[in-house]
Amino acid sequence: MMRSSVSTGGAGRLSMQELRSQDLNRQGLYTPQNKEKFGKLSLNRSTSATSERKVSVFGKRTSGPGSRNSQLGIFSTSEKIKDPRPLNDKTFIQQCIRQLCEFLTENGYAYSISMKSLQAPSVKDFLKIFTFLYSFLCPSYELPDTKFEEEVPRIFKDLGYPFALSKSSMYTVGAPHTWPHIVAALVWLIDCIKLYTAMKESSPSFDDGHPWGEETEDGIMHNKLFLEYTIKCYEGFMSGVDSYVEINAELQSKLKDIFNVDASKLELLAAKNKALTEQIARLEKDREKEPSRLESLRKLKASLQVDVQKYQAYMSNLESHSAILDQKLKSLDEDIARLELECETIKRENMHLQNTVDNQKYSVADIERINHERNELQQTINKLTRDLQDEQQQLWNEELKYARGKETIEAQLTEYHKLARKLKLIPKGAENSRGYDFEIKFNPEAGANCLVKYKTQVYVPLKELLNQTEEEINKVLHKKMGLEDTLEQLNIMVTENRRNVRTLKEEVQKLDDLYQHKVKEDEEEDKKCANELESLEKHKNLLERGVNEGLSEAMDELDTIQREYQLVVQNTSEERRKVGNNLQRLLEMVAMHVGSVEEKVVL
Repeated sequence: MMRSSVSTGGAGRLSMQELRSQDLNRQGLYTPQNKEKFGKLSLNRSTSATSERKVSVFGKRTSGPGSRNSQLGIFSTSEKIKDPRPLNDKTFIQQCIRQLCEFLTENGYAYSISMKSLQAPSVKDFLKIFTFLYSFLCPSYELPDTKFEEEVPRIFKDLGYPFALSKSSMYTVGAPHTWPHIVAALVWLIDCIKLYTAMKESSPSFDDGHPWGEETEDGIMHNKLFLEYTIKCYEGFMSGVDSYVEINAELQSKLKDIFNVDASKLELLAAKNKALTEQIARLEKDREKEPSRLESLRKLKASLQVDVQKYQAYMSNLESHSAILDQKLKSLDEDIARLELECETIKRENMHLQNTVDNQKYSVADIERINHERNELQQTINKLTRDLQDEQQQLWNEELKYARGKETIEAQLTEYHKLARKLKLIPKGAENSRGYDFEIKFNPEAGANCLVKYKTQVYVPLKELLNQTEEEINKVLHKKMGLEDTLEQLNIMVTENRRNVRTLKEEVQKLDDLYQHKVKEDEEEDKKCANELESLEKHKNLLERGVNEGLSEAMDELDTIQREYQLVVQNTSEERRKVGNNLQRLLEMVAMHVGSVEEKVVL
């Protein structure tokens, strides 16, 4: 089934025949008691996170007879396989590096190696590691000095590595984009070495009378029945068969006969498994419908914390009340001691009086008088006792009234201090305090004099601040009224100035119209003069073409006309200059007036 041979194209390189591994998780391929043993064919790596992502050692095949050949160590497939392993995951790459480091350390790698040095190794270190690993498969192999970039990918291809390694990656082994592919290929090579070592060291011998062999160190149970099943499947695979239903059924019947499997028990177990699955689903739904116990516990914790805070406040109040009661008890103890002294004194006095009474003789009248006095004294004592109880009750009421009044005063003081801080009167150096100390330190032991002190401390400065504030408010109000009057006057002035500006604009428009009219009249006069000049020129030409008749008269007439023309032109220019000057002065006056009005409006 599994053979090792020397390939014809390499110098003593070891290759393995292409194998076809069946799905060991399907029913009929293993017995229930040996499930774990068959599951250890991946060299105890079935439970690791990386082994779930690894690709089969023997590569990928495509269905159909044309894809099956008997070449050593490779599948002849032209399609490019995409690597399903998470090579971009740093955790996966670190696990691969750790596996490589552990394998090299455990197997006596001659050079110094560590996790840090394997993060980005050089080409020289990679070639040493590759040579060391490949020596497990081919002990006599030596890496050539030249063209290693072609040799290493070719060796991986001959070993059946399903993913291509480019030549350019051999020059940049430690680069971040190259090293994950290289280290994954080295881990695949380590798995091949472990598989080859396990096949090499295990030489199972089978007895015809016992279909099951002994268990090896790797946990694999060698058995003749499974070996025959594998041979039949492999022969079918090489002949182009993709379905093994008959072989699986035959194996399943044999396993049932060997282990005496009862089909009715299997059906009972399947029914029980289905019932348990339904029960689990029902319990899951019930658990989802129930309120979260954690949330209820959190709410209970929050309520208990609130109760703890209330109890702490209550305990502090009780402690303060206990201190007050201790003071009262102390004063009562002093009163009791004083009364005991008085009682002792009275007792001694009574003894002295009793001794005096015993030593003297009394008459009946004296005894009656003494009894009468004793009754009066007893009544007086009873009355004084009642008065004392009334006084104690009144004292207790006064103390309660005093405590309530003190709490009220403290609350008012707290509100006062809060308002004073809001008004920036506290502390002494605040913005609005003006050097006064408005903070009241309440001391009920000071008596009634503290009111005079507080009045002197707070009322007088506060009254002064209020007066100053009212004066400032009055000043601001007067200033506001003055500004409002000024604003009203300015509004009136602005209205008048706008009216004046409107009037001036109308006058400017009229003057502009007059100027245009004058200009048009001057142009018409110029045209008339030009026409007259033209007619005179024509008349002159006619006279010149004549025979000198009336030349002197014509010349005189021409001079007269020219003088008249010059006079008209001078008069016209003078009037035009006067009109332009008047218009310019008017425009300057209007511009100055508009500027002054705008300045007043802005102010």
